[in-house]
Amino acid sequence: MATPSQWIAGARPRTLPAAVVPVAVGTGVAAGYDGAVWWRALLALFVALALQVGVNYANDYSDGVRGTDDERVGPMRLVGSRAASPRQVLAAALGCFLAAAVAGLALTVITRAWWLPAVGAAAIAAAWFYTGGSRPYGYRALGEVSVFVFFGLVAVAGTTFVQLERLPWPAVAASVPAGLLACAMLVINNLRDIVTDGPAGKRTLAVVLGDARTRTLYVLCLVLPLLVSAALVLWHPLAALGVLAAPLALAPVRTVRAGATGPALIATLQQTGRFQLVFGALFSVGLAL
Repeated sequence: MATPSQWIAGARPRTLPAAVVPVAVGTGVAAGYDGAVWWRALLALFVALALQVGVNYANDYSDGVRGTDDERVGPMRLVGSRAASPRQVLAAALGCFLAAAVAGLALTVITRAWWLPAVGAAAIAAAWFYTGGSRPYGYRALGEVSVFVFFGLVAVAGTTFVQLERLPWPAVAASVPAGLLACAMLVINNLRDIVTDGPAGKRTLAVVLGDARTRTLYVLCLVLPLLVSAALVLWHPLAALGVLAAPLALAPVRTVRAGATGPALIATLQQTGRFQLVFGALFSVGLAL
């Protein structure tokens, strides 16, 4: 039986900035239009966090039963380490998806946007089929595409919409940095696991691109959000506040460009999350003011 600390570790808290940042950015856009509704923002945050933890548990379950995590380099997995049974981890994943669905339905009733459940269902399906099902798309180099769409465009635009009940174009533009930074978390994770994912038959984008090009992709995922933040001054001068987070990108970029591998990249994942959170906070404040 897994301990509470093992369940927390299995939820992979270092990945949670990918859920927090897009909601903050969407709320920043709404606040910039004097339309922020904080309790709706909190509901949106709950949905995003429940989906993030749910997909982490779902990946733990699916990879564990396939044996992909038997020789894992990174943080522990509940099924792969035998700390919890596959059935327990599956139940945890489904419970998170159910919680996200209930909160999403509440936002649907509040906004009367009856198409929102379709978006939520697509998000849950994307979370499950990333590594679940007979043909998981995460094993076919499509993980980053899904992350960009759902933890970038959908999360930012959705958060803005449920508060303003309309979708201004800056919400779409602001979703690009959020999506790229969420992708950076996945890219660095998959870069670390290249040596085990390839032999296990898990063809992530990192496996397909190879080591050198994956490192270039990671750097782009950190640099491009800074450029978009700077470019948005054409709409709102303070949107460039996100650029102030640039120094926090230096350490992980240097580590990745220096060729670090395996366990040495675990700290880089944490540094990436820190940069993501600080950039997200500054960018959101800039959009809101």
